[in-house]
Amino acid sequence: MAGPPDAVRPAAPRLRLPLRGRGGAQLYGRRRTGRPTRLTAVGTGVVATLATVAVAGADRLLFDDLGWLFGLGYLVVCFQLAVRVRFADLLAAPISGPIAFALALLLLAPVGSSGFTAQVVTLATGLALRAGWLFSGTGLAALIVLARFVAQRRIHRSR
Repeated sequence: MAGPPDAVRPAAPRLRLPLRGRGGAQLYGRRRTGRPTRLTAVGTGVVATLATVAVAGADRLLFDDLGWLFGLGYLVVCFQLAVRVRFADLLAAPISGPIAFALALLLLAPVGSSGFTAQVVTLATGLALRAGWLFSGTGLAALIVLARFVAQRRIHRSR
């Protein structure tokens, strides 16, 4: 029962639901602009662990070892954590990054032999061999957090 091919179909009415933004302002299907959503301390730890383990898994899958992809991914994760953490939880960013780094090494670093001692030696060796990436990412997060803290204090003092 289709009409002729040249017939124009009437457009269906669009349903527009009012979305609430910050301060009760209505948003109609627009992308929200303004400040990004901030991570809490627990959220920072979870995101750090999941993202670092995912990057380590990808590096292990692609290159059969944890190398430069893992290090660069860790730098990106540390940067994002420091930028997205809430002001009240600033200290969580430089703390959760190294913990996630160690967990990724513990879970995905290749172990030469079985046993608890082999796991500890592999973790210590992995931390020592990748100390440059570990310190770079942690230092980057600490610098960004420090800059955010100083900027927020200056804004608060000027009020």
